[in-house]
Amino acid sequence: MVIASIFVVFPLCLAVAALTDLLTMTIPNRVSAILLGAFVVIAPVAGLDIGQIGLHLLAAATVFALCFWLFALGVMGGGDAKLLTASAVWFGLNVSLVSFLIWVAVLGGVLALVILLLRSKEHVILAAGVPVPSLLLTAKKIPYGIAIALGGFAAYPASPMMQVAFTHLS
Repeated sequence: MVIASIFVVFPLCLAVAALTDLLTMTIPNRVSAILLGAFVVIAPVAGLDIGQIGLHLLAAATVFALCFWLFALGVMGGGDAKLLTASAVWFGLNVSLVSFLIWVAVLGGVLALVILLLRSKEHVILAAGVPVPSLLLTAKKIPYGIAIALGGFAAYPASPMMQVAFTHLS
């Protein structure tokens, strides 16, 4: 059961966050709360010791500090900051966190370019009847939860939590 939750909770929460951000330009607080709460419950049962759990929480605190600063500057939305923080706890303070953040940054840049291109062609898209969420074309912000989710999907297989799951399956 615990091992199955490692495979399901993180990806499912990221998928929900990406979809809701795409459609509503918001990320529900409950998604980030579930990510954080599930980690706190799953990690000790999966075999992480208190030191390892502490490093994971330190990773989240570090990412939160950076995100809070970006939020205060008006560069990042609050939902994105919470989702990135709650996701960071699943990676811990190690190279997999760096990989995750690089994936998020790169995919976020690509996402921003694609959305700006779509917005520049709004009249063509609407005239052609292409089904695109209206907020995606009209909002002044980028649904960065999509990039966070895609970065999480890309980096998660090498994360400590997945390594624990693979160890239990072997």
